[in-house]
Amino acid sequence: MGRENAEKHRNSKKNGKAATSAGGARETAAELARVTLTQDPHAIRDTREKVLEVAIGHEVRAFRKKLGITVADVASATDISVGMLSKIENGNTSPSLTTLQTLSRALGVPITAFFRRFEEEHSAVFVKAGEGVDVERRGTRAGHQYNLLGHIGSNTSGVVVEPYLITLTEDSDVFPTFQHDGLEFLYMLEGEVVYRHGNNLYRMTPGDSLFFDADAPHGPEELTTLPIRYLSIISYPRGRGED
Repeated sequence: MGRENAEKHRNSKKNGKAATSAGGARETAAELARVTLTQDPHAIRDTREKVLEVAIGHEVRAFRKKLGITVADVASATDISVGMLSKIENGNTSPSLTTLQTLSRALGVPITAFFRRFEEEHSAVFVKAGEGVDVERRGTRAGHQYNLLGHIGSNTSGVVVEPYLITLTEDSDVFPTFQHDGLEFLYMLEGEVVYRHGNNLYRMTPGDSLFFDADAPHGPEELTTLPIRYLSIISYPRGRGED
């Protein structure tokens, strides 16, 4: 009888934990529904000239901040009004060449520096199905296949993004202790896995996603239905996060 009671107690704790996790998931979904996005993913810029104005404004602000001076300081040094400088920095007006020359002298940069962002090439990578590059990461030692779906080296964002297609088979081991800089997003494509993040477990099936701080221990805890395939998108500040 003592053994039966102990078993019932263990099952009760397990069910309670599962119910708690489910409740937490519902709360997370409710929180997500309340999020107000600050960036419109469908935003467009009307004209090429508008893009140039924004690019110039971005550079003027960046050079000013690098010097540690205020808009008022620049206005005092150039006789350009604070209102006009604000419009220039926000890309709301097209400054004349004379104005740009004045700003270049005040900020100590060549006038061509204001056009740097506008003239940079913006890269894109297209990978046909099955043509990603197999790469060696820590997970490969546990039999996890990492297929890199694209990589952009130099970019203006200051952020590195690594998209992977990860495949787990009968030769793969559970490995719930990955830790690295940045954020990670998982999107389940095939199979079923119990994925750990910190002290929480998530049973993932096709269509499920998980977005988390990758500094906490994480990884597959239980390989439920094989083969397992999911997208893993890792992002981190440039110069950090390399494993």
